[in-house]
Amino acid sequence: MRWRGIVPLAALLVAAGCGETPTAPTPPVRVDLSQAWVRASPSEVGMSASGLLAASGDAAAIPRFRSLLVARHGRLVAEYYFGGVDSTTLFDVRSVTKSVLSALIGTALRDGVLPGTGATIAPYLASSDTLDPADSAVTLHDLLTMTSGYQWSEETGPDYNLWIVADDHVQYLLDRPHATGPGVNFTYNSAAVHTLGVVLQDAAATPLPAYASDHLFHALGVDTVVWEELDRGTVNGGSGIALRARDLLKLGQLYLQGGWSGNASVVPQSWVDSVTRPHFSWRITVGAQRNVTYGMLWWVSDGSPAAFFAWGYGGQFVYVVPTRDLVAVATTEWRALTETTPEALAASVLGVIVGDVVPAAR
Repeated sequence: MRWRGIVPLAALLVAAGCGETPTAPTPPVRVDLSQAWVRASPSEVGMSASGLLAASGDAAAIPRFRSLLVARHGRLVAEYYFGGVDSTTLFDVRSVTKSVLSALIGTALRDGVLPGTGATIAPYLASSDTLDPADSAVTLHDLLTMTSGYQWSEETGPDYNLWIVADDHVQYLLDRPHATGPGVNFTYNSAAVHTLGVVLQDAAATPLPAYASDHLFHALGVDTVVWEELDRGTVNGGSGIALRARDLLKLGQLYLQGGWSGNASVVPQSWVDSVTRPHFSWRITVGAQRNVTYGMLWWVSDGSPAAFFAWGYGGQFVYVVPTRDLVAVATTEWRALTETTPEALAASVLGVIVGDVVPAAR
Protein backbone atom coordinates (compact mmCIF):
# COMPACT_ATOMS: atom_id res chain seq x y z
CA MET A 1 0.00 0.00 0.00
CA ARG A 2 1.37 3.34 -1.03
CA TRP A 3 0.73 6.07 1.52
CA ARG A 4 1.05 9.80 1.09
CA GLY A 5 -0.09 12.24 3.74
CA ILE A 6 -0.05 15.97 3.19
CA VAL A 7 0.13 16.53 6.95
CA PRO A 8 3.76 15.55 7.72
CA LEU A 9 3.96 12.24 9.54
CA ALA A 10 6.89 13.39 11.68
CA ALA A 11 4.99 16.43 12.86
CA LEU A 12 2.03 14.29 13.89
CA LEU A 13 4.30 11.92 15.77
CA VAL A 14 5.90 14.78 17.65
CA ALA A 15 2.49 16.12 18.59
CA ALA A 16 1.35 12.67 19.65
CA GLY A 17 4.36 12.27 21.90
CA CYS A 18 4.06 15.61 23.65
CA GLY A 19 0.94 15.01 25.67
CA GLU A 20 -1.42 16.56 23.10
CA THR A 21 -2.81 19.75 24.51
CA PRO A 22 -5.23 20.86 21.80
CA THR A 23 -6.87 24.25 21.92
CA ALA A 24 -10.35 24.60 23.38
CA PRO A 25 -13.26 24.26 20.96
CA THR A 26 -14.16 27.44 19.12
CA PRO A 27 -17.48 28.58 17.63
CA PRO A 28 -18.28 27.34 14.12
CA VAL A 29 -16.39 29.17 11.41
CA ARG A 30 -17.97 30.34 8.15
CA VAL A 31 -15.16 30.33 5.60
CA ASP A 32 -15.13 31.60 2.03
CA LEU A 33 -15.20 28.36 0.07
CA SER A 34 -14.27 30.02 -3.21
CA GLN A 35 -10.74 30.21 -1.83
CA ALA A 36 -8.22 27.41 -1.38
CA TRP A 37 -8.24 25.48 1.86
CA VAL A 38 -6.19 26.94 4.70
CA ARG A 39 -4.22 24.31 6.58
CA ALA A 40 -3.96 23.83 10.32
CA SER A 41 -2.12 21.48 12.65
CA PRO A 42 -4.24 19.16 14.81
CA SER A 43 -3.52 21.17 17.97
CA GLU A 44 -4.62 24.42 16.31
CA VAL A 45 -8.14 23.06 15.77
CA GLY A 46 -8.47 20.97 18.90
CA MET A 47 -7.89 17.57 17.34
CA SER A 48 -5.88 14.61 18.53
CA ALA A 49 -2.79 14.02 16.41
CA SER A 50 -2.62 10.41 17.51
CA GLY A 51 -6.27 9.96 16.59
CA LEU A 52 -5.57 11.18 13.07
CA LEU A 53 -2.55 8.89 12.87
CA ALA A 54 -4.81 6.00 13.85
CA ALA A 55 -7.25 7.04 11.13
CA SER A 56 -4.52 7.10 8.48
CA GLY A 57 -3.19 3.72 9.60
CA ASP A 58 -6.61 2.11 9.63
CA ALA A 59 -7.38 3.59 6.21
CA ALA A 60 -4.08 2.33 4.79
CA ALA A 61 -4.96 -1.16 6.02
CA ILE A 62 -8.03 -1.19 3.74
CA PRO A 63 -6.62 -2.02 0.29
CA ARG A 64 -9.18 -0.05 -1.69
CA PHE A 65 -9.07 3.13 0.42
CA ARG A 66 -7.89 6.05 -1.74
CA SER A 67 -8.37 9.33 0.14
CA LEU A 68 -9.17 10.57 3.62
CA LEU A 69 -9.51 14.30 4.28
CA VAL A 70 -10.56 16.10 7.45
CA ALA A 71 -11.52 19.73 8.04
CA ARG A 72 -12.26 21.31 11.41
CA HIS A 73 -13.18 24.89 12.22
CA GLY A 74 -13.00 25.59 8.50
CA ARG A 75 -9.39 24.50 8.04
CA LEU A 76 -7.84 21.46 6.42
CA VAL A 77 -6.22 19.43 9.19
CA ALA A 78 -5.49 16.10 7.49
CA GLU A 79 -5.15 14.93 3.90
CA TYR A 80 -4.08 11.37 3.14
CA TYR A 81 -3.91 9.59 -0.21
CA PHE A 82 -3.33 5.91 -0.90
CA GLY A 83 -2.76 3.68 -3.88
CA GLY A 84 -1.05 6.19 -6.14
CA VAL A 85 -3.72 8.91 -6.27
CA ASP A 86 -3.21 12.52 -5.19
CA SER A 87 -4.95 15.87 -4.76
CA THR A 88 -5.53 16.20 -8.51
CA THR A 89 -7.35 12.87 -8.87
CA LEU A 90 -11.00 12.98 -9.87
CA PHE A 91 -13.00 10.43 -7.87
CA ASP A 92 -16.20 8.98 -9.29
CA VAL A 93 -18.19 9.10 -6.08
CA ARG A 94 -21.35 7.39 -7.32
CA SER A 95 -24.39 8.31 -5.19
CA VAL A 96 -22.73 11.30 -3.58
CA THR A 97 -24.13 12.78 -6.81
CA LYS A 98 -27.56 12.63 -5.20
CA SER A 99 -26.53 15.04 -2.45
CA VAL A 100 -25.14 17.42 -5.08
CA LEU A 101 -28.49 17.28 -6.86
CA SER A 102 -30.24 17.99 -3.56
CA ALA A 103 -28.29 21.24 -3.31
CA LEU A 104 -29.25 22.19 -6.86
CA ILE A 105 -32.93 21.57 -6.14
CA GLY A 106 -32.61 23.91 -3.17
CA THR A 107 -31.25 26.70 -5.35
CA ALA A 108 -33.94 26.09 -7.99
CA LEU A 109 -36.69 26.38 -5.39
CA ARG A 110 -35.18 29.59 -4.01
CA ASP A 111 -34.95 31.15 -7.46
CA GLY A 112 -38.43 30.12 -8.59
CA VAL A 113 -37.12 27.74 -11.25
CA LEU A 114 -39.24 25.07 -9.56
CA PRO A 115 -42.47 26.03 -7.76
CA GLY A 116 -42.17 23.77 -4.70
CA THR A 117 -41.49 20.23 -3.57
CA GLY A 118 -45.17 19.40 -3.96
CA ALA A 119 -44.99 20.00 -7.72
CA THR A 120 -45.57 16.93 -9.87
CA ILE A 121 -42.95 15.79 -12.36
CA ALA A 122 -45.20 15.31 -15.39
CA PRO A 123 -45.02 18.90 -16.77
CA TYR A 124 -41.23 18.71 -16.95
CA LEU A 125 -40.85 15.43 -18.82
CA ALA A 126 -40.60 15.08 -22.58
CA SER A 127 -43.78 14.99 -24.65
CA SER A 128 -42.69 11.57 -25.91
CA ASP A 129 -42.65 10.13 -22.38
CA THR A 130 -45.61 7.89 -21.57
CA LEU A 131 -47.03 8.33 -18.06
CA ASP A 132 -49.86 6.53 -16.34
CA PRO A 133 -51.93 8.25 -13.61
CA ALA A 134 -49.61 7.03 -10.85
CA ASP A 135 -46.58 8.44 -12.70
CA SER A 136 -48.35 11.76 -13.05
CA ALA A 137 -48.95 11.92 -9.31
CA VAL A 138 -45.25 11.62 -8.38
CA THR A 139 -43.91 14.83 -6.84
CA LEU A 140 -40.48 16.33 -6.37
CA HIS A 141 -40.78 15.51 -2.67
CA ASP A 142 -41.36 11.85 -3.51
CA LEU A 143 -38.16 11.74 -5.56
CA LEU A 144 -36.18 13.62 -2.91
CA THR A 145 -37.23 11.19 -0.18
CA MET A 146 -37.06 7.96 -2.21
CA THR A 147 -40.83 7.45 -1.91
CA SER A 148 -41.81 7.48 -5.59
CA GLY A 149 -43.55 4.12 -5.21
CA TYR A 150 -41.97 2.23 -8.11
CA GLN A 151 -41.23 -1.47 -7.77
CA TRP A 152 -37.46 -1.38 -7.52
CA SER A 153 -34.60 -3.42 -6.02
CA GLU A 154 -31.27 -1.67 -6.26
CA GLU A 155 -29.47 -2.42 -3.00
CA THR A 156 -29.89 -6.20 -3.21
CA GLY A 157 -31.19 -6.65 -6.75
CA PRO A 158 -30.18 -5.95 -10.36
CA ASP A 159 -32.33 -2.95 -11.13
CA TYR A 160 -29.57 -0.34 -11.31
CA ASN A 161 -27.49 -2.43 -13.69
CA LEU A 162 -30.51 -3.09 -15.90
CA TRP A 163 -31.51 0.58 -15.88
CA ILE A 164 -28.08 2.03 -16.68
CA VAL A 165 -27.88 0.15 -20.01
CA ALA A 166 -31.41 1.13 -21.08
CA ASP A 167 -31.95 3.24 -24.21
CA ASP A 168 -34.29 5.69 -22.47
CA HIS A 169 -33.57 6.08 -18.76
CA VAL A 170 -36.66 8.09 -17.83
CA GLN A 171 -39.11 5.88 -19.70
CA TYR A 172 -37.50 2.80 -18.20
CA LEU A 173 -38.50 4.08 -14.76
CA LEU A 174 -41.97 5.14 -15.87
CA ASP A 175 -42.58 1.66 -17.27
CA ARG A 176 -41.90 -0.02 -13.94
CA PRO A 177 -44.90 -1.24 -11.92
CA HIS A 178 -45.99 0.76 -8.90
CA ALA A 179 -45.48 -1.19 -5.69
CA THR A 180 -47.33 1.49 -3.72
CA GLY A 181 -48.71 4.93 -4.35
CA PRO A 182 -46.17 7.75 -4.21
CA GLY A 183 -45.22 9.19 -0.85
CA VAL A 184 -45.67 5.97 1.14
CA ASN A 185 -42.57 3.77 1.48
CA PHE A 186 -38.84 4.40 1.25
CA THR A 187 -37.23 2.47 -1.63
CA TYR A 188 -33.72 3.47 -2.66
CA ASN A 189 -33.94 4.29 -6.37
CA SER A 190 -31.20 5.98 -8.41
CA ALA A 191 -33.36 6.08 -11.54
CA ALA A 192 -35.89 8.21 -9.70
CA VAL A 193 -33.19 10.67 -8.67
CA HIS A 194 -31.87 10.79 -12.22
CA THR A 195 -35.40 11.69 -13.29
CA LEU A 196 -35.35 14.51 -10.73
CA GLY A 197 -32.25 15.84 -12.47
CA VAL A 198 -34.04 15.67 -15.82
CA VAL A 199 -36.92 17.64 -14.29
CA LEU A 200 -34.52 20.33 -13.07
CA GLN A 201 -32.77 20.51 -16.43
CA ASP A 202 -36.10 21.04 -18.19
CA ALA A 203 -37.32 23.61 -15.67
CA ALA A 204 -34.07 25.58 -15.88
CA ALA A 205 -33.81 25.19 -19.68
CA THR A 206 -30.11 24.60 -19.02
CA PRO A 207 -28.02 21.43 -19.12
CA LEU A 208 -27.59 20.11 -15.61
CA PRO A 209 -23.75 20.42 -15.56
CA ALA A 210 -23.99 24.09 -16.61
CA TYR A 211 -26.67 24.77 -14.00
CA ALA A 212 -24.52 23.09 -11.34
CA SER A 213 -21.49 25.15 -12.34
CA ASP A 214 -23.41 28.43 -12.26
CA HIS A 215 -25.37 27.84 -9.07
CA LEU A 216 -23.07 25.72 -6.92
CA PHE A 217 -19.58 24.86 -8.05
CA HIS A 218 -18.43 28.34 -9.11
CA ALA A 219 -19.21 29.65 -5.63
CA LEU A 220 -17.09 26.86 -4.15
CA GLY A 221 -14.11 27.53 -6.40
CA VAL A 222 -14.62 24.13 -8.07
CA ASP A 223 -13.47 24.26 -11.69
CA THR A 224 -13.16 20.59 -12.63
CA VAL A 225 -16.22 18.34 -12.60
CA VAL A 226 -17.03 15.30 -14.75
CA TRP A 227 -20.56 13.92 -15.12
CA GLU A 228 -21.52 10.53 -16.50
CA GLU A 229 -23.41 11.16 -19.76
CA LEU A 230 -26.64 9.33 -20.49
CA ASP A 231 -29.22 9.50 -23.28
CA ARG A 232 -30.92 12.50 -24.90
CA GLY A 233 -28.53 15.15 -23.67
CA THR A 234 -28.76 14.20 -19.99
CA VAL A 235 -26.24 13.26 -17.35
CA ASN A 236 -26.69 10.76 -14.55
CA GLY A 237 -28.22 12.81 -11.75
CA GLY A 238 -28.35 9.81 -9.44
CA SER A 239 -24.78 8.54 -9.69
CA GLY A 240 -21.49 9.14 -11.44
CA ILE A 241 -20.21 12.64 -10.70
CA ALA A 242 -16.42 12.89 -10.39
CA LEU A 243 -14.74 15.49 -8.17
CA ARG A 244 -11.43 16.04 -6.42
CA ALA A 245 -11.34 15.14 -2.73
CA ARG A 246 -10.72 18.72 -1.61
CA ASP A 247 -13.79 19.83 -3.57
CA LEU A 248 -15.90 17.12 -1.96
CA LEU A 249 -14.70 18.49 1.37
CA LYS A 250 -15.99 21.91 0.30
CA LEU A 251 -19.44 20.45 -0.33
CA GLY A 252 -19.48 19.12 3.23
CA GLN A 253 -18.19 22.42 4.61
CA LEU A 254 -20.88 24.31 2.70
CA TYR A 255 -23.56 22.24 4.41
CA LEU A 256 -21.82 22.55 7.77
CA GLN A 257 -22.03 26.32 7.26
CA GLY A 258 -25.75 26.16 6.54
CA GLY A 259 -25.33 26.72 2.82
CA TRP A 260 -23.13 29.80 3.23
CA SER A 261 -19.72 30.55 1.73
CA GLY A 262 -18.34 33.51 3.60
CA ASN A 263 -21.07 36.16 3.40
CA ALA A 264 -22.76 34.61 0.34
CA SER A 265 -25.73 32.26 0.60
CA VAL A 266 -25.16 29.51 -1.97
CA VAL A 267 -27.86 27.07 -0.87
CA PRO A 268 -30.72 28.35 1.32
CA GLN A 269 -30.10 27.62 4.98
CA SER A 270 -33.70 26.50 5.44
CA TRP A 271 -33.15 23.94 2.69
CA VAL A 272 -29.94 22.63 4.26
CA ASP A 273 -31.75 22.27 7.58
CA SER A 274 -34.66 20.44 5.96
CA VAL A 275 -32.75 17.94 3.84
CA THR A 276 -30.33 16.95 6.63
CA ARG A 277 -32.95 16.13 9.24
CA PRO A 278 -34.65 12.72 9.57
CA HIS A 279 -37.75 12.28 7.41
CA PHE A 280 -38.53 8.72 8.54
CA SER A 281 -39.17 6.83 11.77
CA TRP A 282 -36.98 3.82 10.87
CA ARG A 283 -33.33 3.50 11.89
CA ILE A 284 -30.59 1.11 10.72
CA THR A 285 -26.99 0.42 11.72
CA VAL A 286 -24.20 0.61 9.14
CA GLY A 287 -20.99 -0.81 10.55
CA ALA A 288 -20.00 1.47 13.42
CA GLN A 289 -22.65 4.05 12.56
CA ARG A 290 -25.86 3.72 14.53
CA ASN A 291 -29.24 5.43 14.15
CA VAL A 292 -29.01 5.89 10.39
CA THR A 293 -32.06 7.10 8.48
CA TYR A 294 -32.78 9.33 5.49
CA GLY A 295 -33.45 12.99 4.87
CA MET A 296 -33.75 14.31 1.33
CA LEU A 297 -30.89 12.82 -0.70
CA TRP A 298 -28.70 12.88 2.43
CA TRP A 299 -28.29 10.11 4.98
CA VAL A 300 -28.80 11.19 8.58
CA SER A 301 -27.86 9.86 12.00
CA ASP A 302 -29.53 11.27 15.09
CA GLY A 303 -27.20 9.37 17.38
CA SER A 304 -24.53 11.02 19.51
CA PRO A 305 -22.98 13.01 18.01
CA ALA A 306 -25.58 13.66 15.34
CA ALA A 307 -24.25 13.61 11.78
CA PHE A 308 -25.38 13.65 8.18
CA PHE A 309 -23.56 12.29 5.18
CA ALA A 310 -23.54 11.78 1.43
CA TRP A 311 -22.91 8.10 0.71
CA GLY A 312 -21.79 6.59 -2.57
CA TYR A 313 -21.40 2.96 -3.65
CA GLY A 314 -18.43 1.16 -2.16
CA GLY A 315 -17.49 3.67 0.51
CA GLN A 316 -17.61 7.22 -0.88
CA PHE A 317 -18.50 9.59 1.97
CA VAL A 318 -18.89 13.28 2.71
CA TYR A 319 -19.51 13.16 6.45
CA VAL A 320 -20.55 16.19 8.54
CA VAL A 321 -20.73 16.49 12.34
CA PRO A 322 -22.20 19.91 13.17
CA THR A 323 -21.65 19.84 16.94
CA ARG A 324 -17.93 19.24 16.40
CA ASP A 325 -17.60 21.65 13.46
CA LEU A 326 -16.12 18.74 11.52
CA VAL A 327 -16.17 17.43 7.95
CA ALA A 328 -14.53 14.25 6.67
CA VAL A 329 -14.27 12.88 3.13
CA ALA A 330 -13.38 9.32 2.16
CA THR A 331 -13.11 7.74 -1.27
CA THR A 332 -12.30 4.23 -2.47
CA GLU A 333 -11.61 2.28 -5.65
CA TRP A 334 -14.94 0.55 -6.10
CA ARG A 335 -14.51 -0.77 -9.65
CA ALA A 336 -14.17 -4.53 -10.29
CA LEU A 337 -14.92 -5.24 -6.65
CA THR A 338 -14.68 -8.99 -6.11
CA GLU A 339 -12.82 -9.64 -2.85
CA THR A 340 -15.51 -8.01 -0.72
CA THR A 341 -18.96 -6.50 -1.11
CA PRO A 342 -19.66 -2.81 -1.60
CA GLU A 343 -21.65 -2.86 1.63
CA ALA A 344 -18.76 -4.35 3.62
CA LEU A 345 -16.27 -1.92 2.09
CA ALA A 346 -18.53 1.03 2.91
CA ALA A 347 -18.94 -0.21 6.49
CA SER A 348 -15.18 -0.50 6.98
CA VAL A 349 -14.58 2.98 5.55
CA LEU A 350 -17.33 4.44 7.71
CA GLY A 351 -15.67 2.73 10.67
CA VAL A 352 -12.51 4.81 10.11
CA ILE A 353 -14.57 8.00 10.16
CA VAL A 354 -16.79 7.09 13.10
CA GLY A 355 -14.15 5.19 15.10
CA ASP A 356 -11.08 7.35 14.52
CA VAL A 357 -11.78 10.75 13.00
CA VAL A 358 -14.84 11.82 15.00
CA PRO A 359 -13.37 10.88 18.41
CA ALA A 360 -10.20 12.81 17.47
CA ALA A 361 -12.28 16.00 17.40
CA ARG A 362 -12.75 16.73 21.07
